[in-house]
Amino acid sequence: MPDKKLFGYGGRILRVNLSSRTVKTEPTPEKLAREYLGGRGFVAKLLWDELAPGVEPFSEGNKVVIASGPLAGLFLPGAGKIEMGTKSPATGLYGEGNMGGHLAGELKFAGYDAIIIEGVATKPCFLLIDDDKVGIRDAARYWGKGAFEAEKMLKDDLGEDFKVATIGPAGENLVVYAVVSHDFGRQVGRTGVGAVLGHKKVKAIAVRGSRGFEVADPEGVFKKGKEMYEVCFAKPGFEEWTPYGTAGVTDWINDIGAFPTKNFQTGYFEKHKQINGSALRERIHILDKGCTGCPIPCGKYSRTTYKGKTIYVEGPEYETIALMGGNLAIEAIEEVAYLNYVADELGLDTISGGSVAGFVIECLEKGVLTPAQVGRDIKWGDTEGVAWLLERIARREGIGDLLAQGVRAAAAEFGQGSERYAMHVKGLEISGYESRFAPAMMLAYMTADIGGHHNRAWAITYDAAVGQDKIEGKAWKVIELQHIRPLFDALGLCRFPWIEIGFELEHYADIFPLVTGWTSSWEDLLKISERIWNLTRCFNRREKPDFDRRDDLPPPRWLEEPLPSGAGKGKFMSPENANKMLDEYYALRGWDKNGLPTPAKLKELGLEFVLDQLPLGAGQCG
Repeated sequence: MPDKKLFGYGGRILRVNLSSRTVKTEPTPEKLAREYLGGRGFVAKLLWDELAPGVEPFSEGNKVVIASGPLAGLFLPGAGKIEMGTKSPATGLYGEGNMGGHLAGELKFAGYDAIIIEGVATKPCFLLIDDDKVGIRDAARYWGKGAFEAEKMLKDDLGEDFKVATIGPAGENLVVYAVVSHDFGRQVGRTGVGAVLGHKKVKAIAVRGSRGFEVADPEGVFKKGKEMYEVCFAKPGFEEWTPYGTAGVTDWINDIGAFPTKNFQTGYFEKHKQINGSALRERIHILDKGCTGCPIPCGKYSRTTYKGKTIYVEGPEYETIALMGGNLAIEAIEEVAYLNYVADELGLDTISGGSVAGFVIECLEKGVLTPAQVGRDIKWGDTEGVAWLLERIARREGIGDLLAQGVRAAAAEFGQGSERYAMHVKGLEISGYESRFAPAMMLAYMTADIGGHHNRAWAITYDAAVGQDKIEGKAWKVIELQHIRPLFDALGLCRFPWIEIGFELEHYADIFPLVTGWTSSWEDLLKISERIWNLTRCFNRREKPDFDRRDDLPPPRWLEEPLPSGAGKGKFMSPENANKMLDEYYALRGWDKNGLPTPAKLKELGLEFVLDQLPLGAGQCG
């Protein structure tokens, strides 16, 4: 047990070495908790400390860190988030993401704030955590099964009260955008956490906890928590949000010209009403599904039939509607849901999976690829063809072996100008916002530490509020969001109450000292978030010695091709304006012109220790 009580924490870190088949517990250091909070902060600091610079993602030296936060598992709105991170096989950089469900609280109830998984097993295994009883168990009978199927089998075998996370065939076969699945529809790790677990031969993690954890002021936490729920229920947006979840933004995104269509060739999809939130609710929805303590459940559990097969799936949520719907010109919500199910069972990220499929279809359309090279012809709107392709990718069969590496690697192999059709930043496929007419959103993609993902700064609402043509002044808003949003990840919280119904941030500042006993203000917490952001930026520089502003540039399509339709018709981002935004962003962050934290900024944030591991050369951080 730790020398000093850490209120709000399980108090221990679990270390699992698969090579030696040993497990041990270590006390959660108070210094780590105070300076990095938990969740995303723990992942970033532990990966920095424990990975040898330049480690190969698929090697014994890479590790997976799983961490909750101090507010996770409490009866508070949205207190159900857990983080998983590794050195990404998709980008070669920092890779991490968060997932809802019920795993975060369960891990803390078992007495653990984090799991460090290291080494490589000799045969398929799963990690069983039952309070203090931890074991590495044989997983031969689950290997090769789909993510949902394996989770059901493990719950049948172990007991319904175990919380289970699994990988699918895509993870087993090292697809670099393979995810980890939990609670029959929650996923994490589109940077390839599932693939790294697959390389380590870890099929699943099953957790049951009954220990609980202490808070500094139980009565105060209960009183404040009750107030937080009451505030949520009274918000005007409460009744509007719940019926549709994230799918409810589909029409608005399409109206402002930001809905990715036909591999981001444009930002407007004429058939969007066939795949929007209303279509989901009216035609396939069964029930709402939420995470631990959630008052505004975003999960929409659905049922549909495709070619005689009835499937059940959580979703589609907006990102899947965008990338598996409009981006592929799929015109029916039933078919988007089917592709959602196929990808989820295979353990494939629906964002990257939809982007890769769109890339292939455009390459076929433009003559870069032939049907013979692909194995069949696939056209826009071809649900059956896309499902076939996803299967090939997950099993690395035929052209799927190359496509399993993502669009950046595929374009490098195909050539013939196909780099223009590869929609990624830093090697990670872009999520569901066409940004040629949304500069703040584009800048958010450009500067996200993990690559082309929206969850670090969902800035498109700011574009709409202040003008989608406006370039100047967008950088400060992106930075503000990049501190607020990842702070939720460190605390173990979902952002949706704040984003979607206007729940005030001040409530989180109020509850934090009641839980931890620390007198940290909201500004103090934001400074920790800034520390984490700068650490992951330096992680990327350490792992890629020539990492600089070139890695922040968006794909060529966004810099050269005007939008052909929709509200943004004729718009694109010139290279000059893209670099202008970067200059403003770097200056506000206290970084140099290559986009690297300066020694003064590192000293301000208590990150001087990173200098010893950064490469020498022009524009270095040191």
